[in-house]
Amino acid sequence: MDTKHEERQHVAYSIRVATPDDAASIVAIYAPYVQHTTVTCECVVPTVDAYRSRIASITDRYPFLVACDHDESVIGYAYAGPFKPRSAYDWSVETTVYVSSDCQGRGVARGLYDALERVLVEQHITNENACIIASNAQSIAFHEHRGFHQVALFSKCAYKLGEWLDMVWMEKTIAPHVEQPQPILDFPLWYAAFQQRKSAHDASDAADAHSASMTCTSADAHSISAN
Repeated sequence: MDTKHEERQHVAYSIRVATPDDAASIVAIYAPYVQHTTVTCECVVPTVDAYRSRIASITDRYPFLVACDHDESVIGYAYAGPFKPRSAYDWSVETTVYVSSDCQGRGVARGLYDALERVLVEQHITNENACIIASNAQSIAFHEHRGFHQVALFSKCAYKLGEWLDMVWMEKTIAPHVEQPQPILDFPLWYAAFQQRKSAHDASDAADAHSASMTCTSADAHSISAN
């Protein structure tokens, strides 16, 4: 992610929940990172069918969001996944965000993360974790700006493109750690409640500026469109 080009014009976009039909667009964004960079430790570009399954699997439990430009083309995506599989870790997630190369530095990643975090808080998640290659200074700076801090460094734990890579873990607390945390609300249940809220809101005041579906720039409050 490019955090150095704040002078670039912000792009107008909307955010919605991903569906398996977005897989081809997402793979097109992801493939250059897999093939030509160490931003991801995945070494083989997943097939579209494999990514369709990945989206379906993630959204059984967690949010998977896409940012779309004015003609509904996907220009970025973000999702959460389990930090660890055992149930005591339920309140922690690992987060991921990718943006197409021509939309970097235009606030899309920030908007996706804003929307993702709002959903995670309503699901009762308390901790976000990000796993980042140590040489990816732009991503580390981006996460630091969002309130993450480094909690671990693993030395030469990955090998890709002829290079041994160090890995850092960064963490952000997004909700209080109460004595008796509420159970995690699975994403389908959250989304059903969200759609009900949106329908009720639209019926009462379709013109309200805080509508759950809106076009936005990185300077705006971002919301998620109900499909």
